[in-house]
Amino acid sequence: MVNGKETRMGRNVRGEEIQAQERLVFALDVPTAKVAEALLDRVQESVGVIKIGLELFASEGPAVVRMVRKYGKPVFLDLKVLDIAETVQRTTTRVADMGVSFLTVHAERKALAASVKGRAGHPEMKILAVTVLTNVEPADLRECGYDGTVEQMVVARARAAAEVGCDGVIASGKEPTAIRSAIDSPLLIVTPGVRPAGKGVDEHARPTTPRQAIHAGADYLVVGRPIRDAPDPRAAAQAIVDEMQAAFAERLQS
Repeated sequence: MVNGKETRMGRNVRGEEIQAQERLVFALDVPTAKVAEALLDRVQESVGVIKIGLELFASEGPAVVRMVRKYGKPVFLDLKVLDIAETVQRTTTRVADMGVSFLTVHAERKALAASVKGRAGHPEMKILAVTVLTNVEPADLRECGYDGTVEQMVVARARAAAEVGCDGVIASGKEPTAIRSAIDSPLLIVTPGVRPAGKGVDEHARPTTPRQAIHAGADYLVVGRPIRDAPDPRAAAQAIVDEMQAAFAERLQS
């Protein structure tokens, strides 16, 4: 597992400088395997991890995981699993059997614990707890009866994830500093809602640039539309990698 302190310093667990491309997760948010394959053919050399989300998985099922694995990159299956413990455990086992490298689970303690148990035969698959979605604002929490801040909820859920043995969390680029300060655990922090400077933020309520997220302590960045919708997706991905690499180097010197 990656050591949180070392990655904050811009090095991986072996003390080597982080290679930014390996930490760029491309969100393959497209409707069909045909579209996905055409896009991957264009960007594969500039991204490190491929994320399959709900839309594509609902359209193509497990077959799309097999297709993406042909590109030789880790597969990030973003299902945000949440159900009773038995169902979560069994689902996690089936996902692990596919050769997936990352699986997202909503940060409800029983679900997280069940998912950790379900991947027991495949310890290489990392369980990532979804803390608070990046489009959530304080008003959304109040509507659900929660009086704390978004940051407080993120930290509480990250702490639960660490306690049950998850490998990391999904959190916006606004929260890694608070997570690192509050939790003495080598959690990976995977940050979505990342937008290059000058790009639209879409529906994200807590967006950050690649540099901001990495300086805050993120280990992996998830980027979808700024690459997918660019006139030259490969060039867009490479520009993000370049910004990430510079930010990791700056973090190493700080």
